[in-house]
Amino acid sequence: MIASFLIALNIVIFVFVNYLYFGSLNLDAILGLNLFFFQGFYWQILSSMFMHGNWPHLILNMIVLFQFGSMLEKYLKSFKFALLYLIGGILCSLLSAFYVYLSFDGSFVNVVGASGAICVLMGYYAYLDKTATKGLIVAILLMSFVPIFMGVNIAWYAHIFGFICGYALGKFKVIR
Repeated sequence: MIASFLIALNIVIFVFVNYLYFGSLNLDAILGLNLFFFQGFYWQILSSMFMHGNWPHLILNMIVLFQFGSMLEKYLKSFKFALLYLIGGILCSLLSAFYVYLSFDGSFVNVVGASGAICVLMGYYAYLDKTATKGLIVAILLMSFVPIFMGVNIAWYAHIFGFICGYALGKFKVIR
């Protein structure tokens, strides 16, 4: 139920931002994760998880969210699943914000997408199912680095941070 709600919410926000909003504010810059975070736009660590760059970005993320979200929600139940997704996603966003701050020398980099939080789910699942760990690590590495070689601008570090956060949340039994 929560996984389905998150998918619907992501779609509604994408449609609103890209097709229904006609105001003068740049919602991508306000709601995406960027250096404005360090100037008081603290909501970005949450709002950026619901922003997407384009339809393929949204659709791919929602497919993986459905796959891992459905499994983990059955295992954890709705409330704990929601906590895992949100806490893990926020941790991943914080790490990504500091990575951008330290690595891009003040350049405007806007990080958007649910993939960090989704990689949290993948990392958590990798901890729970040791037989899947190696395959999921390979999947994370492929989805993080193959697009770069194809010229796609991707926040690979968010995927890595998310997977590590998810695995750690499982290992240290933060959410059980």
